[in-house]
Amino acid sequence: MAAQTSSSLTAQVSAHLLEKSLNPTSHWLQAFLSNQRPTTPLAALKQTALFRLLASDITGSLLKTPTNCFPSDIHNAEIKERRLTGPVAVQVLGVEDMGKSRWEQVEAIEAMERGEGTKGREVIRVVPHDEGGSQEPVVNSGGPHKLLMQDARGTRVYGIELREVQGVGMGMSIGSKIVLKNAIVARGVVLLEPGGATCIGGKIDSLHKAWKDGRKEELKAAVGTA
Repeated sequence: MAAQTSSSLTAQVSAHLLEKSLNPTSHWLQAFLSNQRPTTPLAALKQTALFRLLASDITGSLLKTPTNCFPSDIHNAEIKERRLTGPVAVQVLGVEDMGKSRWEQVEAIEAMERGEGTKGREVIRVVPHDEGGSQEPVVNSGGPHKLLMQDARGTRVYGIELREVQGVGMGMSIGSKIVLKNAIVARGVVLLEPGGATCIGGKIDSLHKAWKDGRKEELKAAVGTA
C-alpha cells in the first residue's frame, strides 16, 4: 500500500465499493483509510472496506443522491405502480414472516438464538457470518417475508417478497444491506423479487440485538404469553 498515492488508493477502494452499488461519503472513506496500515495489500484493503461499510449505518456512511435514495414521494399510495431505477442501497430494520403465526415467529427467533434454523421439518445448525462481509445463505422456509428497509436519507419503506429472494428470511441480520435495482413500487410498497433485490450481507450489532429482543417480546405480548 505504501507505493500507492492517497488519491489512487481512494479511487481504487471507492471503485470496488461502487461495484457493489455502495457509494460512501468522502468523509467515511478518508476516515477508513487513515486507520489502515501502510503495508496492507490492496486486495485486503478493499475487502476490509466492504466489510466495514456493510457493518455501518448507511444514513451516515453513504452519499445521499436522487439516484441512490428513495424518491421523496415514495409513500404516495395514489401511485399505483412505478419502477425504482436505482441502484438504491438499503439496510434492513425489521423482518417478518407473513406465512407464520405470531407464535411460530417466536419459536423461529428462539431457534436462531440456539444457533438453529429449519429446513422443512429438519433442524439444522446455522453457520456464523464470516468477516469478509458475506454471509451464509439464509434458509428461506415459510414466507413471504415483509421487510422494513431504510435508505441513506433515513427514509423507511416496507418491502414485500413476491418471489423468494436469496438471503431474505428470519435468519437474516438486522442491518443487512440490500441493493434495489429496477424494482417495482406499488402504492408505496417495494415488491421484492430476485431480479430487483440483491442481498449483499452485513449486520449492525446494536440494531440486531435491539430488534431481536424487542421483536420477541412484542410477539409474545400479542399472543398473551409475555
